[in-house]
Amino acid sequence: MTSSTTRLAAVVAATSDPAAADSAGSQVVFRASAVAHDAVASTVTMGRYSVEVDEPPALGGENTAPNPVEYYLGSLLSCQVVTWRYWAEKLGIAVDQITGRAEGDLDVRGFFGLADDVRPGFKEVRVVITVTGPDTEERYRELHQVVEKHCPVLDMTTNVTPVHSTLEIG
Repeated sequence: MTSSTTRLAAVVAATSDPAAADSAGSQVVFRASAVAHDAVASTVTMGRYSVEVDEPPALGGENTAPNPVEYYLGSLLSCQVVTWRYWAEKLGIAVDQITGRAEGDLDVRGFFGLADDVRPGFKEVRVVITVTGPDTEERYRELHQVVEKHCPVLDMTTNVTPVHSTLEIG
């Protein structure tokens, strides 16, 4: 076993204990901050990591980095991979490789305020996960159903998440 596989097995073992389901000790807060620069770009800091965000020229940017909706697709895919790995380990399903791709349809008229009946976000997102390994097709389908139920970013996409926005003027 590699050290990363051993770490994942330890996480699965630790979270399998019914006492670990204690809601008071299971709350985690994630944070991010952003600073705008250039026309529409920003530097986003998440913990000790920073990423650049920009838009293509058609949306006012210089195309120096992925745009926010591309980061969303990347977040969804990476969360799927994490969830596949965790639940494969937990359910004892062997996985050799997981790859994914995602695409979404966005009508920019909603963002630009050109059509009030067009939402500014994706109309639809399509995710394709390809998994290889020695287990049966039925086991991978079972794993897929569990991942769909437990993936946090997928949950935030398919369910309403309250967002409270505050303006500070300084």
